[in-house]
Amino acid sequence: MKSSNSRFNKCLYFSANALARKIEKIAVENWKKIDLAPSHAYLLMMVLENPGVQPGCIADEMQLTPSTITRLIEKLEDKKLLVRTAEGKITNVYATPKGKELLPKMKNCMGDFYKTYTDILGADESSRMVQNINKLTDKLS
Repeated sequence: MKSSNSRFNKCLYFSANALARKIEKIAVENWKKIDLAPSHAYLLMMVLENPGVQPGCIADEMQLTPSTITRLIEKLEDKKLLVRTAEGKITNVYATPKGKELLPKMKNCMGDFYKTYTDILGADESSRMVQNINKLTDKLS
């Protein structure tokens, strides 16, 4: 059934979550190529771009709770892709050499993900939608 035909089609909660589930499915399929969930991959890319970043900064950027970031980091540590170092009370996160090796493949996954959803929605519609979602999310913050 199409979301537009649902009895809940005028509900922001229902519509936003239906969209999120469909986008998640596309993202998971694209990131499967490197055996990472999308959230793990985006966190790893953030660490690669900002070596020594602190978990609180990651939480802010990814708009996730600190406890969720801790769990994501732990999973990436288990895969030997990240390490945490403590300097006094400050924790910094770094990519391992194995994590750094994944960067070109992650960029390919990002490109493939973008191509998949823009092929479905169109480049202009995709761009507008992302801008509008960001504006609405900021308003609700």
